[in-house]
Amino acid sequence: MTIPFNKPFIIGDELKYIEEAVKSGKISGDGLFTKKCQNFFEEKYSFPKVLLTTSCTDALEMAAILCDIKEGDEVIVPSYTFVSSANAFALRGAKIVFVDSYSDNPNIDPREIEKHITPKTKVIVPVHYAGVACDMEAIMNLAKQHDIFVVEDAAQAIDSYYTFADGTKKALGSIGHFAAFSFHETKNIIAGEGGMLVVNDEKYFERAEIIREKGTNRSAFFRGEVNKYGWVDLGSSFLPSEIISAFLYAQLENLDKIQSKRIDIWNRYMNGLNDLMEKGDIKLPIIPNYSTNNAHMFYMVCRSYEERTALIKYLKEKDILSVFHYLSLNKSDFFLKNNLEIDIPNSDNFTDSLLRLPFYYELTEKEQNLIIEEIKVFFDA
Repeated sequence: MTIPFNKPFIIGDELKYIEEAVKSGKISGDGLFTKKCQNFFEEKYSFPKVLLTTSCTDALEMAAILCDIKEGDEVIVPSYTFVSSANAFALRGAKIVFVDSYSDNPNIDPREIEKHITPKTKVIVPVHYAGVACDMEAIMNLAKQHDIFVVEDAAQAIDSYYTFADGTKKALGSIGHFAAFSFHETKNIIAGEGGMLVVNDEKYFERAEIIREKGTNRSAFFRGEVNKYGWVDLGSSFLPSEIISAFLYAQLENLDKIQSKRIDIWNRYMNGLNDLMEKGDIKLPIIPNYSTNNAHMFYMVCRSYEERTALIKYLKEKDILSVFHYLSLNKSDFFLKNNLEIDIPNSDNFTDSLLRLPFYYELTEKEQNLIIEEIKVFFDA
């Protein structure tokens, strides 16, 4: 039987809550379960304002509107990321400025950010790859110095934290001006699709609600704060249905259980593959001392594109599905239509060599040991 790369799962009352939502007579957005989820995140992670969205992409697009991105503004984004990190701002007319990762992990390098800041820079988008924190203290210092917005792409970073030099520990997503999370079926906590926007500055609370409600002040109307509602700003339909929120809330009730299991899986991979790292066959994830590990994924870095391709093929022959990840966005067809090719070596190396291993809640110890053993057989050969 094939071991898939990912597998959605039910852990608690997902189906029961979906039925409750349907029977309540309201399955459109902003119902009971949406509010339960938003309250959960605000209380657990001290997020000042949470708005569930249909996707992390939508949350990023809302952030771009809140930052008032206009034609000619520059937005700094890591080249090694998913297209949404850049596309949300490109849609508003921004010039996307791609910068490199560290050489030893895929997160954006603040030294590279600093080199690319100009008077036109409006936003920095740190992407917490694999749920591991970017160096947020360094990034926020740059942002403050140059009066730049920071939008955390925390798609993979639920339940992960950053520790500042003074010992202060904050949840990822609570540090920048805005943050976007994902509940796609490949994430730690899933709802099929779904995401959320975190707003960390009170002066943007009201506008964020308006943008999420198609540019209307409908939310304020339902709270009785205005006697009618109308079109007052830019916006779109960013609300998830109660079906998504109901599924998500059941997952949130089991967050600690899910995280504990995922950390066990992550540690088993790390311990099982450590010998190969010590021999120099592969590189394994690095967790900086300022970051916690939320066990979002487990990746390894091969020595070359050819070696990774051969390993993927070998594992597939053994009914194990492993996958590569992002393609450097500076090499994308869309970017090269209007821009010269630029050299971003670390991102290109991860594009060619990084491999993600099967990782999901129901992955068994037996299946995982088989994956580790087959990887060792490949390198021994």
